[in-house]
Parts: sequence; structure tokens; C-alpha cells
Amino acid sequence: MLWTIIVMLIVGLVAGALARLLVPGKDPMGIFATIVLGVVGSFIGGFLGWALFHHDAKQGALQPSGLLGSIIGAVVALLIYRAVSGRSHHRRGMLRT
Repeated sequence: MLWTIIVMLIVGLVAGALARLLVPGKDPMGIFATIVLGVVGSFIGGFLGWALFHHDAKQGALQPSGLLGSIIGAVVALLIYRAVSGRSHHRRGMLRT
């Protein structure tokens, strides 16, 4: 169980870092946020694999994916994060004026 968590953290760090490199723009994230991005991306990638290809359908929709799926999911998660956080910053700026 401990090795599973350690591997997920390492895969999360790699996937999150690669997603941040692939998506242009500035992201003020630390290493912890990058790991979380990658781990969330892994589950998004697992869900996309389940939904599109019915891969491991017996395990259900919420499952971790491999490194490639984790990177794709992390890119999706990063784009969603930017869209949501960009809107909230824009609204805050409008309220101040």
C-alpha cells in the first residue's frame, strides 16, 4: 500500500510537470500543487479511458491511469483550472472598480 502511494506521487509529479511544460503560460504552482495536478490528471485520464474505450470497465469510472493518460488528464485539469481561476480573477477585478 505504501509503495502504491509513493508511485502515485512520483507519477503525479512527472505528469503534472510535463503538463505544465506542454501548456504554454505562467502557472505559479509549487511542487505540491504540481503533484496534486498530476494525481488529479491520472484520475481524469482513467475516467476518459473508461468512458471512451471501456478499458478496465470492471474497475469502474474512478481509476488511476498510466503515465500517458495521466499527462493527458493533467493537461485537461490544468486547462480547466486556468479557465475557472481566470474567471474568478476577472470577477474580482470588476468588483474593485
